[in-house]
Amino acid sequence: MKKITFIVLLCISLSAIGQNKYLTKTGTLAFEASVPSFEEVAAKNKSVTAILNTDNGEFAALALVKAFRFKNALMEEHFNENYAESDKHPKATFRGKIEHFNFESLSVSKSTTFVNGSLAFHGVTKAIKDIPLTIKLVDDKIILSGSFKVLVSDFEIEIPKIVANKLSNEVEVDFNFELVKK
Repeated sequence: MKKITFIVLLCISLSAIGQNKYLTKTGTLAFEASVPSFEEVAAKNKSVTAILNTDNGEFAALALVKAFRFKNALMEEHFNENYAESDKHPKATFRGKIEHFNFESLSVSKSTTFVNGSLAFHGVTKAIKDIPLTIKLVDDKIILSGSFKVLVSDFEIEIPKIVANKLSNEVEVDFNFELVKK
């Protein structure tokens, strides 16, 4: 009888733990490294997984590198083979914490805060601080969005000299997540 009681209590406590998480598997992540007067270098990934712990503001996101789509198929191929080396480094991840996160204070009105964490891409992990973050709660969904910039060189990606004037070393990254209760 004690074992059954223990198992029931364990299951109840585990389900209570899961109630503090919001999740999506359809988040969007886009980047642009274009240079004026040359072809647009931009891609979008619409299948990013993200999770937020509403107890403490911890946030994590995972994107499969091969899921980034470009307007030009040849550009996508070059990105995966020559720059991201997506066979060798198939995932990009972000782990961080939202500053001053308080689930109870979320509302339909947008509020702005910051998220700090580490971005792992191309086998390199880099601390990213003070990413501006817009957050709101609409119809039981937490909506997070924002943008930040990173340098290609920070992730040990070499741009060949022949195309160096066509690609920016600075990459603008935009994200949008609609998280639902897990």
